[in-house]
Amino acid sequence: QVQLVESGGGSVQPGGSLRLSCAASKNLFSINVMGWYRQAPGKERQLVADLLIGGTTNYADSVKGRFTISTDNAKNTAYLQMNKMEVDDTAVYYCMVTVGRFTYWGQGTQVTVSS
Repeated sequence: QVQLVESGGGSVQPGGSLRLSCAASKNLFSINVMGWYRQAPGKERQLVADLLIGGTTNYADSVKGRFTISTDNAKNTAYLQMNKMEVDDTAVYYCMVTVGRFTYWGQGTQVTVSS
């Protein structure tokens, strides 16, 4: 069992930045995949970025060059740095980890981009 606690959401103007954090209750070295997803009102949950055990990162086309996923293994924490934010980035952001054949989700944190 892995508990995930997200933080860092909030409101920002277009062009601004936010950093989301995801604190895991388990050592990150045992995690196969760690990622961030988002779900906008009326839309399906979509991958934003993920980080695989070998270090490979994947990003949605809409966030490439603007968002960066990273981890701090000493703190068992993953981050999503979001720069040059756009109105379409507004969503609830969820942290996700895969350990073996199990997938765990955080509770979500709201991100709103508006002028």
